[in-house]
Amino acid sequence: MPLRRTLFLLASAFGGPLVTVAGPAATALQPFVEKHELAGAVTLVADKEKVLSIETVGFADIAAGKPMTADTLFWIASESKAMTAVAVLMLVDEGKLALDDPVEKYLPEFRGQMVVAEKDGAHVLLRKPVHPITLREVLSHTSGLPFKSAVEEPTLDGLPLAVAVRSYAMSPLQTEPGTKYQYSNAGINTAARVLEVVSKRKYEEFMQQRLFTPLGMKDTTFWPTAEQVDRLAKTYRPTKDKAGLEEAPLGQLIKPLTDRDHRFPMPAGGLFSTARDTARFCQMLLNHGELGGQRYLSEAVWKELTSRQTAPTIKESYGFGLTVGPDGFGHGGAHATNMDVRVKPELVLIWMVQHAGFPGEGAKAQGVFRQWATEAYGQK
Repeated sequence: MPLRRTLFLLASAFGGPLVTVAGPAATALQPFVEKHELAGAVTLVADKEKVLSIETVGFADIAAGKPMTADTLFWIASESKAMTAVAVLMLVDEGKLALDDPVEKYLPEFRGQMVVAEKDGAHVLLRKPVHPITLREVLSHTSGLPFKSAVEEPTLDGLPLAVAVRSYAMSPLQTEPGTKYQYSNAGINTAARVLEVVSKRKYEEFMQQRLFTPLGMKDTTFWPTAEQVDRLAKTYRPTKDKAGLEEAPLGQLIKPLTDRDHRFPMPAGGLFSTARDTARFCQMLLNHGELGGQRYLSEAVWKELTSRQTAPTIKESYGFGLTVGPDGFGHGGAHATNMDVRVKPELVLIWMVQHAGFPGEGAKAQGVFRQWATEAYGQK
């Protein structure tokens, strides 16, 4: 076994920090860094039991010359959706929720919600939908709810969850429930509010107690500490002439990120995490809802989570908080992070970057990593 891989496995086995070596993944990605098309990345490959590889390349902060490290923190944004969906499905497993229940059963403010029948610059005509939106639909972006409500400005984390969800109930549906795919933070946030009402626990407490702590996800949070913020990778975007990179603001969130008084948990996209933490979650999914002897989801509910929920007439193939396909499932984040669970072969691929766009061929870097990982570890 190569020394690089031996070091990774030993570190993982003894629970210590993973050794970061400039191995073949970093070597393949280095040209993107040198051409100023990629600021930096943390890559991780795991199977069902262990981390096989974790490598870093480039910079978490270019101006400061601060390199990426194995414990660099990232805003994983919409990868939060899959984690929220798992939490909601735990209550389905416990018989406290049913996927085809109408949302209004748990949140009465949704009673009487209308759908847009006609709309132009002069008028909007509303009608009663064929059926009230269901939990299955809000988890799969087919409820007809908008991406967000008009009051979620200028950031997405400025309202308590109950208030944000009440604003969705006051908004008309954009399409008939179940008929179209419309990517919707509002839907996932609504499912999380149902979780709060049924579990009688704050959403963030449920996530910590039932998911993050048991899985050992010590760096996954809505409110990074000062120490974690110091490990947070800067976000980059292409310069105006597309010839390089410049630092970009994290504009969708309130600053400072440590502020627990004015920032609120956003189930559809508010989490920060590391490569290793995200891999723990994905390993649980790769193991059909179980990890380290603890079961988080039953086999039946895991299958619902990871199976296509969108109708055959809909182009997009989406499960619950996950994009699904014949070879696996996963999700990306607004700043280009990605988690990919491959069932053929059985691998977890974690791609951690912070980019609001790429100059040149920077967007191809993730594909280079995926190809390397599949070739290096996909043959058993």
